[in-house]
Amino acid sequence: MSIDVVDESSFAEGRGVDTVEVASLARHVLDEMRVHPLADLSVLMVDAEAMSRLHEQWMDEPGPTDVMSFPMDQLRPGREGQTSEPGLLGDVVVCPEVAAAQAAASGHATADEVLLLVTHGILHLLGYDHAEPEEEREMFTLQRRLVLGFLARIGRPGDPTPTVGHRALPGSGPQG
Repeated sequence: MSIDVVDESSFAEGRGVDTVEVASLARHVLDEMRVHPLADLSVLMVDAEAMSRLHEQWMDEPGPTDVMSFPMDQLRPGREGQTSEPGLLGDVVVCPEVAAAQAAASGHATADEVLLLVTHGILHLLGYDHAEPEEEREMFTLQRRLVLGFLARIGRPGDPTPTVGHRALPGSGPQG
């Protein structure tokens, strides 16, 4: 499994995002979702200006958003005892500046919000959506279970509740 995590965000005056932890989370999520070991995933951290450009270009929405997903081969989760097909999962783009504001509003750590958003983005790559209430319940429950499982595995307390209030826009292309 190839997971590339790049931080181009200049978040927190050079401290940046813990790319090793994000890669470990991504591997945890992909393993839990039974994604084929030969699947490829890219996670990119960008600043608010870059995210604004992407948000306007792909979603026709002004300003930065927290996370966007760009699916490639439209892989789906594997089933019990079986992994998905190999392929390119796609790209998840996260804006740590927006994540920090959401974390502050929710009372949890920015690092936990970033993990939540990366998980959210990966689930979009795997075909999950939250346009309808039932879909939202399913996706956000799964997202929370995956993040809590990862935090327990690494021995870090936390319970980041989703702050993402946006709705997925219909149609193909990236999702947020």
